[in-house]
Amino acid sequence: MIDDLLQEAEARMQKTIKALEGQFRTLRTGRATPALLEGVSVIYYGTPTPIRQLAVISAPEPQMLLVRPYDPGSINEITRAILQADLGLNPANDGRVIRVPIPRLTEERRKELVKTVRKRMEEARIALRNIRRDALNDMREFEEEKLISEDELHRGQEKLQKLTDRYIEQVEALGKRKEQEIMEV
Repeated sequence: MIDDLLQEAEARMQKTIKALEGQFRTLRTGRATPALLEGVSVIYYGTPTPIRQLAVISAPEPQMLLVRPYDPGSINEITRAILQADLGLNPANDGRVIRVPIPRLTEERRKELVKTVRKRMEEARIALRNIRRDALNDMREFEEEKLISEDELHRGQEKLQKLTDRYIEQVEALGKRKEQEIMEV
């Protein structure tokens, strides 16, 4: 019973780590990466559509993204969506492809990005603690209903704490790696 609870908690914690990794991928570093535009949504025939469904995004150079729309008629909508995404990017289209130069990060912008990384790390830690709290409450309910003994409750709490600590360490490691990537000139 406790093992099932721990497995469920671990699955939820893994999802939290995956979500954090996804958020970090969209944060801009000094290099061009197609992941920068993953969050961009284009209004295509009145429907918000992810940019990946409308175009191929590549990084032919370290400071340039190239967006090739499948439908050349959507080039203006894609350009507008990139501008409105507030990523600090200035796309230019030549009628067939959109070139998105990635400007070098200033020291001030790097510090802002590091603050964003730390904020997202804290949100992930809070999510992990909430998962731990929910599992603990479930364990206490099991003990109150006499489904598990007091000893099993304590063993389960210790295992849950170790699990939570392991995932919080992963959050710290991901955050440190992303901060180094951002501060790299």
